[in-house]
Amino acid sequence: MASLICSSTFCQRGIRRCSLTSLYRMSCIKPQTIAAAQKTYFTEVHGLPNISPLVRSVEETPEPIPTTVKGTIPSWIHGSLLRNGPGKFEFGNQHYNHWFDGMALMHRFQIVDGHVTYRSRFLRSDSYKQNSERNRIMVSEFGTLALADPCKNFFQRFLSRFEMIKPTDNASVNFVKYKGDYYVSTETNYIHRVDPDTLESKQKVDWSKFIAVNGATAHPHFDPDGTAYNMGNSYRNKGAFYNIIRVPPERDGPEDTLEGAKILCSIAPRDKSKPSYYHSFGMSENYVVFIEQPIKMDLFKIVTGRLRGKSLNEGVFWDPNQETTFHLIDKHTGKEMPVKYHAKALSTFHQINAFEQDGFLMLDMCCSDDGQAINNFLIQNLRQSGEALDEMYNTMSRPLPRRFVLPLNITSETPLEQNLNTRPDSTATAVCRTKNQVFCTFEDLHGEDLKDYGGLEFPHINYARYNTKPYRYYYGCGFRHLVGDSLIKMDLESKKFKVWQQPDLYPSEPVFIPSPNAEEEDDGVILSVIITPVKDKSTFLLVLDAKTFEELGRAEVPVNIPYGFHGVFNSSA
Repeated sequence: MASLICSSTFCQRGIRRCSLTSLYRMSCIKPQTIAAAQKTYFTEVHGLPNISPLVRSVEETPEPIPTTVKGTIPSWIHGSLLRNGPGKFEFGNQHYNHWFDGMALMHRFQIVDGHVTYRSRFLRSDSYKQNSERNRIMVSEFGTLALADPCKNFFQRFLSRFEMIKPTDNASVNFVKYKGDYYVSTETNYIHRVDPDTLESKQKVDWSKFIAVNGATAHPHFDPDGTAYNMGNSYRNKGAFYNIIRVPPERDGPEDTLEGAKILCSIAPRDKSKPSYYHSFGMSENYVVFIEQPIKMDLFKIVTGRLRGKSLNEGVFWDPNQETTFHLIDKHTGKEMPVKYHAKALSTFHQINAFEQDGFLMLDMCCSDDGQAINNFLIQNLRQSGEALDEMYNTMSRPLPRRFVLPLNITSETPLEQNLNTRPDSTATAVCRTKNQVFCTFEDLHGEDLKDYGGLEFPHINYARYNTKPYRYYYGCGFRHLVGDSLIKMDLESKKFKVWQQPDLYPSEPVFIPSPNAEEEDDGVILSVIITPVKDKSTFLLVLDAKTFEELGRAEVPVNIPYGFHGVFNSSA
């Protein structure tokens, strides 16, 4: 295709440059000095196109509609791509402030014999129903504080300012699977069981009815037998705690939800009144890896938010003076390992993979050197244009794929102030500062040319076969805009990558589907939903050959879809 930029060709600047961490191997430079030199990466971009149509409200499409297929969609693909994200940004004359606040809109692209149908449905959460009934925002969200009900008298409105902000059940982040059932999830204690075929809301489920947590992430991990692991905070009289959650794969009956869930381990924050925010976590074969990052939640500000007239996001802040701490929890014993691994201040939303090899745990994730991005995604920022849009983007740190190498066999005999990373061709460092504290620096999982595409986020791998195992390829979105504007396949052996990109098209998180009887890691396809701000009702489902990254086909659907978050492929549909 003539308009395809760099499609199906390796970028030419894939040679890794000499890094400061490699100098450490040849000198006495302390790791703290190296960490300080690993600077925040910004870019200077001008003339960014306006993308405001990507964050506007749309109508649902509750009944399946056909799509127009161009090219060929492999007949072996049989199932549904399920995606979740915000789809409604106002009620009446009241508007949400933050991208995360919009009402959950679920999407289903069903693929059968090379044909595709599409349907969508708003989650009938209590938040959605209350807002719809009153045609105003009745339930507070992450970045929007619901105003006092005007139907109440003055005294009632005054007293309402002293109430705690109640958690929303607007589960707009992801589809997750527990015990064979599909749920939509956000990061509060509420998830909703949904029918993956009709997208109808079936049951609201409260995590706190089963275990003592006040929420859980929308990014659980899974063992091959279906055992699910997750994380969630709890808030007790003694302050906040981070909790590792395990959900068994077995179910006792058709109505079983989270029965049998257990807290595997509880971890005390560095500051119990200001715990870290986290969106996900890592997992290897034997360990859960919790990244305690210096994106902090001021619990006093959050608790008093309604009294002060402030939304939840006003209590989230970035503290660049604090280090990042990696906690390892043994999945079999539930015990936290005594050794803590530290790194310079960084922020991460999504991990790529984690695996153990030769006495080390490799932790791969997309990182930024600045943690203020979560408060940059206000809807007014996403709807900016011209110089204001350029300025917003140019002051944001880019997410880049990085690897930390954590030595597992730390004993009282381990030497101090010496790099313990003996892996060949690795520039990451790990230095014991004390017998229970290791300071780590990262190595890049990319060449310098990835920065030309704005870094990478929304990472995905061949999860079914390579999660917790050594792997070669990962996929993601390039971010040369506030949202993803390209699809990228990275080869970890060469640090070279392939790109799918077309003007004015914005792809969703790539989802890898292995082909039948696949032998190689990248035997399969990539699915991504493509939307555009410049042409009405021009959405399509893109199918790429995961090996060559060439387009196989697309299924065009005459609807508008806002830019969303995450999804899964349901092969049983």
